[in-house]
Amino acid sequence: MEMESVSGQRVGYIRVSSLDQSSNRQTEALLASGRIDRFFEDKISGRSRAERPALNECIKYLRDGDELVVSSIDRLARSLIDLRTLVDEITAKGVTVYFLHENLRFTHEGEDARSNLMLSILGSFAEFERAIIRERQAEGIALAQKAGKYRGRKRALSAEQIDEARIRIGAGESKAAVARELGVARTTLYAALNRAVQR
Repeated sequence: MEMESVSGQRVGYIRVSSLDQSSNRQTEALLASGRIDRFFEDKISGRSRAERPALNECIKYLRDGDELVVSSIDRLARSLIDLRTLVDEITAKGVTVYFLHENLRFTHEGEDARSNLMLSILGSFAEFERAIIRERQAEGIALAQKAGKYRGRKRALSAEQIDEARIRIGAGESKAAVARELGVARTTLYAALNRAVQR
């Protein structure tokens, strides 16, 4: 694959949705496209920007003349609005965004109507595909529940751990410190405490 001349660094961004997913394929694809000066990787990323720390760090790191290389559109964005916002934000810094799978390149000064149309179309397809997958998962779970074969995911925290956490927080420990010791994210602890209160 021929690499266009880049005045700055070529930076790779990788995102996997779960811990058991491997980032190897994305890494190999990025390296096959030419040199990559630095990688940023998010694991178990959520829908919001706050849940993608590597992406935020990557955007801060990027400078005018750099190129951000991503294996495909759905690895950068979780929705069409997210995609458009991110591409606009990154290119406004003078950074080129290059999607390998779609072979699309976006720059701030080189606004290309056809590329923008392709970005919107492909982003819509990616969003639609994710919606179908979620719908199939929901249907599968509903059928399994009906057959008595699905009990749901095991809770991250036991009732005893939640009680212990409530006592420690009541004694003045920070929720962040308690969550760290229990080996869960703060959001998981907050959700568990809220569920316990609602019962």
